[in-house]
Amino acid sequence: MIVGAIVVVLLLVVIVIYNQLVGKRQMVSNGWADIDVQLKRRANLIPQLVATVKGYAAHERQLFEEVVEKRNLAASAGDDAAARGAAESELSRPIGRLMAVAEDYPDLKASANYKDLQDELSDTENKIEMARRFYNGAVRELNTLVESFPAQLVAGPFGFSQAAYFEIVTAERAVPDVDFGAAS
Repeated sequence: MIVGAIVVVLLLVVIVIYNQLVGKRQMVSNGWADIDVQLKRRANLIPQLVATVKGYAAHERQLFEEVVEKRNLAASAGDDAAARGAAESELSRPIGRLMAVAEDYPDLKASANYKDLQDELSDTENKIEMARRFYNGAVRELNTLVESFPAQLVAGPFGFSQAAYFEIVTAERAVPDVDFGAAS
């Protein structure tokens, strides 16, 4: 009788822990899906931004090619958080330079189309950051549970493992030159 009660209690503990692990894994999956949606949105905005800037700065061909190349690499990085983060970081660098190039063209900066694209890209970057924070929080909770006792006794046999954090190194934005000195 006591042995039966102990077995039932242990079974209930395993079920509770298993369900917690499933819930945490689903939060990680949901967080990754949010990041993926925002990264795809950014990837879709980039060709429009490049086309707009191209009309004003045709001599920046190498930069445009680099943006397209890095965008394609980021798109093909897949669902591995570390590989995708590295590829997205590489994409951030030429995008930052592209935005800096636009600073040299007052007509471009005044263009409503360019402003709209710049605002959308900025909004998307903010959404990526929020999605990244949510995802990394979910990863932290899953990883903590997977490493905790007694959950680690359940996690291993049922195939639960730690997830990778998603990190993007954002490009440093170029600061436009402002000259307040020479007055005419």
